[in-house]
Amino acid sequence: MGIIFNEDNSLVHIKSKNTSYIFKIIETGHLINLYWGRKINSNKINYVVKKRACGSFLADLDNIDALHLEVIAQEYPSYGNPDLRSPAIQVKLANGTTVTDFRYESHEIYRGKKKLEGLPATYAEKEDEVESLEITLKDEVANLRVILSYTVFENYDSITRSCKVINDSNDEVDILRALSANVDFTHSEFDLIQLSGSWARERHIVRTTLRSGRQCIESRRGASSHAQNPFIALVSKDATEDKGEVYGFNLIYSGNFLASVEVDMHSNARTQIGINPFDFTWNLESGQSFQTPEVVMVYSPNGLTGMSHIYHDLYRERLCRGAHRDKERPILINNWEATYFDFNNEKIKEIAKESSKLGIELFVLDDGWFGERNNDDCSLGDWFVNEEKLKGGLNSLATDINKMGMQFGLWFEPEMISPKSKLYEEHPDWCIHIDGRIRSEARKQLILDLSRDEVCEAVIKMLTDVLKSAPISYVKWDMNRHLTDLGSAYLNSKEQKELSHRYVLGLYYILEKLTQRFKNVLFESCSSGGGRYDAGMLYYMPQTWASDNTDAICRLKIQYGTSILFPAITMGSHVSIVPNHQVGRITPLKTRFAVASSGNLGYELDLNKLNDEEKEEIKKQVAWYKQYRDVIQKGTFYRTKSPFNGNDISWNFISEDENTVICYFHQILVEPIYRNLILKLKGLQEDALYNLVGTDKVFSGSELMYAGLMIPKIEEDFYSNIYVFKKSV
Repeated sequence: MGIIFNEDNSLVHIKSKNTSYIFKIIETGHLINLYWGRKINSNKINYVVKKRACGSFLADLDNIDALHLEVIAQEYPSYGNPDLRSPAIQVKLANGTTVTDFRYESHEIYRGKKKLEGLPATYAEKEDEVESLEITLKDEVANLRVILSYTVFENYDSITRSCKVINDSNDEVDILRALSANVDFTHSEFDLIQLSGSWARERHIVRTTLRSGRQCIESRRGASSHAQNPFIALVSKDATEDKGEVYGFNLIYSGNFLASVEVDMHSNARTQIGINPFDFTWNLESGQSFQTPEVVMVYSPNGLTGMSHIYHDLYRERLCRGAHRDKERPILINNWEATYFDFNNEKIKEIAKESSKLGIELFVLDDGWFGERNNDDCSLGDWFVNEEKLKGGLNSLATDINKMGMQFGLWFEPEMISPKSKLYEEHPDWCIHIDGRIRSEARKQLILDLSRDEVCEAVIKMLTDVLKSAPISYVKWDMNRHLTDLGSAYLNSKEQKELSHRYVLGLYYILEKLTQRFKNVLFESCSSGGGRYDAGMLYYMPQTWASDNTDAICRLKIQYGTSILFPAITMGSHVSIVPNHQVGRITPLKTRFAVASSGNLGYELDLNKLNDEEKEEIKKQVAWYKQYRDVIQKGTFYRTKSPFNGNDISWNFISEDENTVICYFHQILVEPIYRNLILKLKGLQEDALYNLVGTDKVFSGSELMYAGLMIPKIEEDFYSNIYVFKKSV
């Protein structure tokens, strides 16, 4: 059993393959966290909770002497009862007060996992592969309930959490704060790891020491954002890739979020994650409920790699969905950096024809095919083909490309509207705006108000019409600006602070309808590159464009950081032209391929402008990737040398059957004094023998992992090499 409720001492023990998570109900009905870590067998761990005098400034719970909630690890704390640390939930009641006191009422344990209404979440393919707990807390005075939901994926070694707030009173209330999870630790001897950055510099690994006070990452941008990812990990001071304790928290959500750690005056660390309470209020009328997004919590005693493997397996197999979840992803070519807006049928077909000769499998037509779109200042919302550019329409073009032996894909930016468009002329109130205020544009575009049902249905119809009009196998779904001037002509004054969350719910509604209607279409998420690379989007779209920055050297950090949380099969990565269009760097084609082939391989250049030697090299690259992509897309990933720590970078993949090992090595700059470069692989079988493909060299697994592979002297900047090993059987 994955979840045990001990009636004798009101203790809940959640067990996965290697992890225990334990809390109990104390005599007052409050939930107290006792333990999270390596799997243990004890059901009598309640000795962890102790009454202790901490000074007259701390109020006693229920006036029980020395029982102070503020120094006890709680499971889901509310505000002011009498814990004055950051609450997980805060509600403004009809009388204007904001103090609540939620206590145990009941619980239910069952096999399987319920869907979250309107929200993405992990899922179980079979009912008996997971077990779930719903524990109901009630505030008797306010007549409110909170249902805390837990699911344990025993074989995936992970626990998910969410909560639902229910208003049983006769009055309406305002939810000011409803986070998805709270975990209190009885110490703060941790480092905090986050994935931060900016446009073209997404998901860089940042590690800092916890300090007294509150430290947080957040988004207030209406999307998970380039700047922060809704993920944090608390790690022991000695934690490395391969050892040490790691506690991971990832929110399955694509909008405004908060992930925080508060170190209190007693050196306890309170960790919280959920919808950002900044500028958020949810009006809850009598009888209504509010559901929070899901959090995936992972504990690893084996360092960051151990945590990453758990997230990778779970997300690849129990978050991503649909016909493409387990399929090999096609090698694509995208015309964006080749043509930008300047193209027609002939130019597109010339690129496609050359791509087909080289073995590329999918052609993607990017921005500029619709409305009067010859630059980025018009036509978003006018999702009908530009017949002046594409004579004969999409169906003719897609059919011609299909005849070349390639699939056809299309770019959309469906959440946006251009003031210069037919849609805006007809529905100027459909954008997010505040009457009387300037409608702030970014990239000459405004944002459709997805809190409105008629807007969502219109988007669904427009895209449905296009996707039915031609043999389209792939959609790149873009979002190129964030939410400002938050106001909706659809919402009343009590609901305006709900807009950011309602926008995300509207987006999820659209995506659910379209992805279920077009089940054979491969959807890829994009937001000015990696501005919405989050678990929420992966539920609908099983891969994401990692960054608009296609420079191979910049991508080393971007893709390395992304791998902390997400598997390679979710990561779109392209070979582009040099000098690179984002940073101007010139790197060898071999290096650009080595970096791009560590994810879902694509090309973004005009093949007709390459010489014969370059085309032949790409042909060989495509053939190599087809031979080994199952290892990269479905194999186990190990980080070995970090781009954040030095000049040499390495990682390796191991196939599902453990018979093939692919090791990537990168050196950024030549150094003036030669030093021995030793490349140590990870994850091999110690006693097995491995042949280095293309040579007669054979190594033992222990030799490759502990003694390492000697790298010869390298005398070129931006160098990459790929080593393939086959296990002797």
